[in-house]
Amino acid sequence: MIEILQQFQLEYGHIVRPLLVGTLVAIVCGAVGCFIVLRRMSFLADAIAHSMLAGVVAGYLLIKITFQQEAHLGGMLLGAVFAGMLTVGLVGLVTKFTRLKEDTAIGIMYTGIFALGAFVISLKSVGELIHIDIYHYIVGSVLAVSDSELWLLAIVATVVLGVILLFYRSLQLTTFDPVMAASVGIPVLVFEYLLTACTSLVVVSGVQVVGVILVVALIVTPAATAYLLSDRLDRMIGLSMLIGVLGFWLGFLLATIAGASPGASVVVVMTLIFLTAMVAAPKYGILSDWMRKRNAVSQEDREDVLGVLARTSAPISIQSIAQNLKRPVGQIRRVLEALTQQEMVHPGEEGITLTEQGRIESSRILRAHRIWETYLEKAGTPESKLHPMAHVLEHIYDPATINYLDDQLGHPIVDPHGKEIPAIERVGERLLSVLREGDHGTVRQVLSSAAGIGLEVGQLLTVGPRSPDGTCWSIQLTDGSTLELTHQEADGIVVE
Repeated sequence: MIEILQQFQLEYGHIVRPLLVGTLVAIVCGAVGCFIVLRRMSFLADAIAHSMLAGVVAGYLLIKITFQQEAHLGGMLLGAVFAGMLTVGLVGLVTKFTRLKEDTAIGIMYTGIFALGAFVISLKSVGELIHIDIYHYIVGSVLAVSDSELWLLAIVATVVLGVILLFYRSLQLTTFDPVMAASVGIPVLVFEYLLTACTSLVVVSGVQVVGVILVVALIVTPAATAYLLSDRLDRMIGLSMLIGVLGFWLGFLLATIAGASPGASVVVVMTLIFLTAMVAAPKYGILSDWMRKRNAVSQEDREDVLGVLARTSAPISIQSIAQNLKRPVGQIRRVLEALTQQEMVHPGEEGITLTEQGRIESSRILRAHRIWETYLEKAGTPESKLHPMAHVLEHIYDPATINYLDDQLGHPIVDPHGKEIPAIERVGERLLSVLREGDHGTVRQVLSSAAGIGLEVGQLLTVGPRSPDGTCWSIQLTDGSTLELTHQEADGIVVE
């Protein structure tokens, strides 16, 4: 057994450490990245990654000058965390005391702090003290991670994941609803800075793998991919870590085969995984969204089909409906399937017919259409444009608007083409003015506008014919007498 392990170490030892380091960083970046993406802080993560250069330089100089020795990763780690917190604090300061928005403040501060680090390094007097490999700092050096750095990465991963597990509920609530979190006593600002500190730690650990420029992709891309594949935070975190590990392993394999930079290869593979999810995600992918839109049935299509059925007393075929509406047969078939599920229509051997529920709904649409036609005619619209304009307006249905127009028009019985306007549903209490000839009921309320006509609550009445000009209502009482009412008086009587 020992010989097998020794042989494995000799043959594959050079890739075990990079894979272990990359797995640790991918897991912790994937977990933190979910909160970064959900809080829309991706640009802030980029700012922390860039401003970290100044923190690394500050930490290196502090240890070099204070202890007269070369700085190790721990000192630079503290400096980077401080630089990240400083960046966030300055961004908040600029946003609070100026007119600038957060994105502008981030752009100013992170470039300024990054440039400060580069400026200090470029100074000749400082350059003699600092021995930082800027190239590997930018592109990463996963193959050159030492044992001490590996242990530090493990500690960082443990601390960050421990913070997420320990404060998961608070982080979840402050991420989705900070107002509610504050109302129940959760210190939102504290958790924002806690997440910033964790992000800074993750950024520093990721520098050794893919470099300061590409570490943002390791944080954001797996989380964004998981966001397209899941609706729950816990599942999103798990998927993000899995995608991060998978992307790193495949990217490292690609780099080994192609002889390319591991950091760049990892990010390329993760971007390809994201693009694949963007296209093929079962719920939020481009393809599924296209399929939903293709198969979707709009409310306008449903109302148009119901309108055709309302104008036809006999069963009608799908082809006839499609010809009437000038739309593809396949589209009409999808509309009818949706209406059948809603129990609006009944497909039979002889054709499509309306159910009772469909009859009520189609009557509502037809009533709206013909009232709009009547109103448009009164407004002076040319006769040739009445139907197409009313066809558009009937879909903008608001019961209050239709009833208002109906009242202003005097509750017309027919439209400009002489076709009957369907009556409003007459079950329950209704104004006398909306009833039609032959309707009968009991007076339930007499308003002030009809107080002088002699009707009393509890009387039975039957609605008679309307005058030819539609401005006079007639009612017949049980004693055989007839009353003539104006529009205002008819509006003042509530009948059940």
